[in-house]
Amino acid sequence: MSRLVDSLQWQCLRFIDLSVHQLYALLQMRSEVFVVEQRCVYQDMDDGDLHAMHLLGSVDGKLLACARLFQKGQTFEQGAKQIEAAIGRVVTHASLRGQGAGHLLMQEALARVKAQWGAVPIRISAQAHLKDFYAQHGFAVVGEPYDEDGIPHLGMLCL
Repeated sequence: MSRLVDSLQWQCLRFIDLSVHQLYALLQMRSEVFVVEQRCVYQDMDDGDLHAMHLLGSVDGKLLACARLFQKGQTFEQGAKQIEAAIGRVVTHASLRGQGAGHLLMQEALARVKAQWGAVPIRISAQAHLKDFYAQHGFAVVGEPYDEDGIPHLGMLCL
């Protein structure tokens, strides 16, 4: 791993506890990746942010990784049951890709869900091309593939 990835400092905050600068940075990064880079026009701000815990990975105050964590019953993922927690909007800054930052983000997200809500099943809505990445973290495909905003997705569950 790179020195930068090893330097990531993690915070997990409720929406109301995000500073205006943290909120701006996470919305900016999600827009850079999901809207501009992936050329996908969709409504990123879907009210899910209001109910999520926001996992932020930063170096020297610069946001480089983030994800949303949902407790069971508050998920917005397709096909989720009330007994499942969820992880979504998983994103790393382009400068960290290929250096293990995504794996660190998922490890931290899984640990935070367990610490916050116990050992509950966790659902994700994964872009299909990332199936093997998420499988490395214990997720298995459930259900049929589906299209979400023009991108093939898979429901995946980690028990």
